[in-house]
Amino acid sequence: MEERAEDRVADAPPENWVDTHAPASLRPYARLARLDRPIGWWLLLLPCWWSVALASKGWPPLVLLFLFFIGSVAMRGAGCTWNDIVDRDIDAAVARTRLRPIPSGAVSVKQAWGFLALQCLIGLLVLLTFNGFAIGLGFSSLILVAIYPFMKRVTNWPQLVLGLAFNWGALMGWAAVRGELSLAPILLYLGAVAWTVGYDTIYAHQDKEDDALIGVKSSALKLGAKTAKWLWIFYGLMIAALLAAGAIAGLGFFFYPVVALAAALLVWQIVTLDIGDPARCLRLFRSNRDFGLIVFVAIVAGQVA
Repeated sequence: MEERAEDRVADAPPENWVDTHAPASLRPYARLARLDRPIGWWLLLLPCWWSVALASKGWPPLVLLFLFFIGSVAMRGAGCTWNDIVDRDIDAAVARTRLRPIPSGAVSVKQAWGFLALQCLIGLLVLLTFNGFAIGLGFSSLILVAIYPFMKRVTNWPQLVLGLAFNWGALMGWAAVRGELSLAPILLYLGAVAWTVGYDTIYAHQDKEDDALIGVKSSALKLGAKTAKWLWIFYGLMIAALLAAGAIAGLGFFFYPVVALAAALLVWQIVTLDIGDPARCLRLFRSNRDFGLIVFVAIVAGQVA
């Protein structure tokens, strides 16, 4: 039976490859892993790439970049699957999420658990290719991943916990290259956490009416009309931490003008934000992929130029 447009998840890009090319039997699982919305794995992957580039002298190793790509796609999917298992009742009550595979009935909870195990296995196989220090560091992130879906029930700042979990790659990349941690990747990680709080607050403004009705907490509800003012703080911390990490790592001159370009994109997000326009919020949220790619170019430029 042909799928109707109104049966597709609300915030997936139109004509995405899952809707147009994935076999019908696999489509619900691809949606459960958010493969129809690649922005999520980009935002998980890019801090990994930043950290690999920051730790490398010269060009970052392509093998590591590829391994982090595979791991990020798998673990982003696993995280989304876990989140949807935990939040299935909440998702059913929110307009934007009620057509997700579990609340819509396309995937049962039992099937979702099996799919979660498969994705975790792929992530584990990638992790085991790293050195011992990086393997241990990777396992330590699982606590944050496990508790994140519950945070919206107990705190106005679930975005902070998301940032702590989602940017673990800012530590992992350095650890995979050097087998240890130092101040530079820690600063990169802290800055990336602030960045995530900012962009996910923008994202959360899409759901604030439904969240308020069902009692779910978020930084969007907490900050409300003050969101833009707080974004200056969150994004300012990101740029300050990034500059400090680059300086400590000894990056060259070309790092700095490219970072200025990345900072300009964040400024554009703030000055064009309309928290009452869900489509605008989604567009600004997605622009953070471009920000992350510019930061990656900046770090590589600082290493090789």
